[in-house]
Amino acid sequence: MAQSRHYSPQLDRPLISALYHAAKVRRIPMTQLASSLVREGLERMEARTENESPIVREEPQRTEPPAE
Repeated sequence: MAQSRHYSPQLDRPLISALYHAAKVRRIPMTQLASSLVREGLERMEARTENESPIVREEPQRTEPPAE
């Protein structure tokens, strides 16, 4: 029986490195961490779509008073 093939996207090298180190700190497999991160991201996207709320970005804190 032939195996079905699934699309398997290649992640950027810096992401692989970050996943590796984050998974190592948490003592879990990279695939488990990647799956949970993707799942969480998809749930957030779905929630935003359902609520139709715009993305709110925080403004960086100023270290000096605004110029007058």
